[in-house]
Amino acid sequence: MDGNGRWAKKRGLPRAVGHQRGVEAVRRLVRSLAPTGLECLTLYAFSSENWKRSEDEVDDLMNLMRRFIKSDLPEFVANNVKLKIIGDWQSLAPDIVAMLEDALAQTANGQQTLAVALNYGGQHEIARAAAKAAAAGEVTIESLAAHLDTHDLPPLDLLIRTSGEIRLSNFLLWQSAYAEMLFVDTLWPDFEPAHLTQALDDFVRRERRYGGR
Repeated sequence: MDGNGRWAKKRGLPRAVGHQRGVEAVRRLVRSLAPTGLECLTLYAFSSENWKRSEDEVDDLMNLMRRFIKSDLPEFVANNVKLKIIGDWQSLAPDIVAMLEDALAQTANGQQTLAVALNYGGQHEIARAAAKAAAAGEVTIESLAAHLDTHDLPPLDLLIRTSGEIRLSNFLLWQSAYAEMLFVDTLWPDFEPAHLTQALDDFVRRERRYGGR
């Protein structure tokens, strides 16, 4: 979900406003999920590298997260959305951890999954999984995959990056091995459900061979 800061800069607004508009884009997208039939939508909300940003911006992002959980949790429950958190989220502030644990419990029976990556980095995830696999026995593709944060999610089929950047930025590195990828110029606050529909239409026209002919 890239481009919040650039969206704000283009309009002469503080970066915090860009992040707020980014949350509104998340809200629009989640509300549109039911008709799509998607099993799971994963959003990269806060990376393990985002701590390098200014203290003020990190504080803004954390407070925005608190407000979003409080305001949108009832809607998640009402719309049958199951929340899943990936990343080292339990090292966040204790009050945020408590809010997330409550949200996970309240949405546990949802039918469509919204996975949110918080304090997440793909390299860290693989390293954690490898250490757990090694402690349990032989490290294989299967044993490592079983210890990933996403072990209980469906395979990643389509990865979309907004804002015109063409890189993965440490997101779902293992899971992206055979995922289809789509890079769009739209800044995240301007990303609408129609953009997702267009991306899915593009996806179903692609031929997936997984290394075969």
